[in-house]
Amino acid sequence: MFSRSVFAATVLLAAFSQKAVAVDTTIDPALDEKLTMSPTQLDRQKLLPDNSDWQFDFTKSDFYTFAPGGVVNMNAATFPAAKGNGLTLAMLNLGPCSMLPPHYHPRASNYVVSTKGKTTTYMYEENGGTLITQDLSPGLATIFPQGSMHMMVNNGCEDAQLVSALSSEDAGTQNIGNVFTNGFPADLVNAAFGSSLAGNDTAAKMTPIGTGSNAGTAECLARCNVKPTTKGRYVKF
Repeated sequence: MFSRSVFAATVLLAAFSQKAVAVDTTIDPALDEKLTMSPTQLDRQKLLPDNSDWQFDFTKSDFYTFAPGGVVNMNAATFPAAKGNGLTLAMLNLGPCSMLPPHYHPRASNYVVSTKGKTTTYMYEENGGTLITQDLSPGLATIFPQGSMHMMVNNGCEDAQLVSALSSEDAGTQNIGNVFTNGFPADLVNAAFGSSLAGNDTAAKMTPIGTGSNAGTAECLARCNVKPTTKGRYVKF
């Protein structure tokens, strides 16, 4: 289990090793607009007449991967039938030694339940708060209140999976690292942290996050005999 100092160092390392978080694309903007303008649920159902309109397949997403991992969201953008129901349901895949880096959801609280493997979660709510750490195995759950900073880590050598429910169909995700590389002046970031963490080339050095997850610590990768390839997949040594 991490100490506060180790957690803080991990947050900073992970925050400055990201480039861009996976963002949901609205699959049918015209249909979404019609659903928004429909006055009743019966009117919305007429726009979704087929049984197939009401089934979402997490496994068909490009983000459904364990190499190193990925986040698949079922929400109004990716699943029109979800429009107006105020919820996002997500499937979180974490391959061996992978993690979801420090992030928060500006418009939703986040309930997470483990369904496979073992995952350690870390959460800070606000200044003056305490670090909340949970070790989740299948059947165990935790909550990240709206706006709280959190991360999830698979420190094991087997795949882990969680199901996440967010209290908005447009929860939003803000990775902490992106705040410092998408507009904040590097000299002010360094002054805030008292260290030369950011520079003009910081963003260029970052590893793209792609599907929403990235590789974890070197210690875990070595222990589990896996490493990321140039295509982001894992291979055995």
